[in-house]
Parts: sequence; structure tokens; C-alpha cells
Amino acid sequence: MQFTAGQIASLVGGTVEGNPEAAVSTFAKIEEGHPGAISFLANPKYTHYIYSTESSIVLVSNEFIAEEPVKATLIRVADPYATVAMLLEMVQKMTVTLPEGREEPSFVAEGVEIPAGTYIGAFAYISRGAKLGKNVKIFPQAFVGENVTIGDDAIIYPGVKIYRDCKIGQRCILHAGCVIGADGFGFAPRPDGHYDKIPQMGNVELADDVEIGANTTIDRATMGSTRIGHGVKLDNLIQIAHNVEVGANTVIASQTGVAGSTKIGSQCMIGGQVGFAGHIHVGDRVSIGAQSGIPKDVKSGSRLMGYPAVDVREWARQAVYVKNLPKLSDQVRTLEKKLKDEIK
Repeated sequence: MQFTAGQIASLVGGTVEGNPEAAVSTFAKIEEGHPGAISFLANPKYTHYIYSTESSIVLVSNEFIAEEPVKATLIRVADPYATVAMLLEMVQKMTVTLPEGREEPSFVAEGVEIPAGTYIGAFAYISRGAKLGKNVKIFPQAFVGENVTIGDDAIIYPGVKIYRDCKIGQRCILHAGCVIGADGFGFAPRPDGHYDKIPQMGNVELADDVEIGANTTIDRATMGSTRIGHGVKLDNLIQIAHNVEVGANTVIASQTGVAGSTKIGSQCMIGGQVGFAGHIHVGDRVSIGAQSGIPKDVKSGSRLMGYPAVDVREWARQAVYVKNLPKLSDQVRTLEKKLKDEIK
């Protein structure tokens, strides 16, 4: 399937600069471009590739100014990254068809209705009381527990485990190996040093359009619900503890851990390997750099970095100080020696 630069520009509301008949049939990274491919330039550190790329078409921002001749045809758009994402989604819808029907062997408990368009893969297990929406796709070896609700058009990839009573919203995507609704880490210490398990009687609720990465775990609440808001995107290998709440359209990168009962606001951007203490409140529109530690409440709009996390400007100053410590240490030793010599 081929598209010309002119056709693509009309689809995305862009402006062609070069040959409007330049045709492409695939995507490629700008540094790996080849004839017949479309690439994009969004990160300034890749700008030098645009002068050597072999891609036939490159999406660039309206503000891009070429400092050398560019061989490729350019399509200028407001946001190249968002535009290529839209194009990828369009191509996926045209070329990728999700399966339907029921494969054997699989288990569906008596009384569970299978709506139109549903797919149940081999060795999947659907427990009693489960409610499946239309066009739900449950891939092989997935487990759906008792009284689980899954909304329309949700995709449950291989090996996903959804424990009892959990609720999955419409158009959610759960990637391979993620676990929804395992027991929260709740234990009461006894005087003799043993721990009594605290029953975890709540559930997990995912709102619509949530995407959960591979091997991410979201624990059920002790009481009430662990809640993941509308449009939240969680990367692979994240731990969300019991009774946590994550606000709408927040994104969290891999290996982040959120301790119990912490509330994270909406539209936050959280880097990889961030650690949150329990029972704290993080406001809306907060940005947190990778490997930061969050021990206390965070105000809305904050930009944090470091361990423990501080404002990014303070973190940058601290980084300079740390970098200069060897030089400062040498200066102190020199002054000490000079003072000792003068005293003698």
C-alpha cells in the first residue's frame, strides 16, 4: 500500500516541501531511512540525520529551518511526533485484524455470555460471574477471575491474570504477563515477631482507555478500590500497591514503584525507576525525572529530580556542586598545607 506526500499531507493537515508525488509504503527511523520509507524529526539531537537520510519523506515541524540541502521531500506539521503516531495508528487499523471466535481448549464458566466479536484464545480461563463487553479479545493463557467486568473493545494479551471482582474499562489494553488484583502487601506485626496477613477485600478498577505494560502489577485494595484513571498509560515492570489512585492521563515509565494509599494526580509525567512513599499526595501536572525518590506530598505543577527529589533547578545546582567536589577538596588541602607552613 503506497501513499504520496500529497496524500499524506492532506490526511494530516501538513504542507509539502519538495516532490508531492514522492511515494512511501513503510516507516523507518530517520537514521535508518531508505527509499520508499517515511521518517520524522522531532528530537533536535537527530537533526543532522535529515541531511543524509535516504527516506523518501520526512515529517518536520513548521519551525524547522534547513541549514543544508535536504534530499528528502518534507511534510511540515505542527507536531511531527503526534503526526507519525496518528499515521501508525491509521496503518495498523488498515492492516492488522484481531481474531474472533473461541479456540479450544479453553474454559468459559456456565452462564458467562460471549458477545459478538469476542475472541477467547486457547487455554484461556473465564470464571463464573465474569461479564465481557463487545469485541473483547482474550488471548491464550489469560485468566479472568470471578465477577470480573471487562468493557467493550478491551484487549487482554497472553498470560494476563485478572483476579476476582476487578473492573476493566472500555478499550483498555493489558499486555502479556501483567497482574491485576493480586493481594496488597498488608501484614500486621505481632509481639512475637510474626506477621498476620491482613485480608485484602477490595478490588482494582481501570477506567476507559488505560494501557498496562507487560509484567506490571496492580494490587487490589485492602478496602474499597485501587483506581487507575481514564487514559493512564503504565509502562512495563511497574508496581502499583493497594489503595493507590492514579489520575487521568498520567504516564509512568518502567520500574517505578508506588507504595500503598498514595494518590497521584492527573496529567503527570513520571520517569523510570521512581519510588513513591506511601500515604502521600502528588498533585496534577507534576513531572518527575528518572530514579527520583518521592518521600512527601508534591504540589501541582512541580518539576522534580533527585533522591530525595527536589526542584529540577535545585537539582541542577547540586549536580554542579557535586561535580566540583574533587576540585574543592584539592583547594582545601592546598590551603591547609599553606596555613600549616605559615604557622611553622
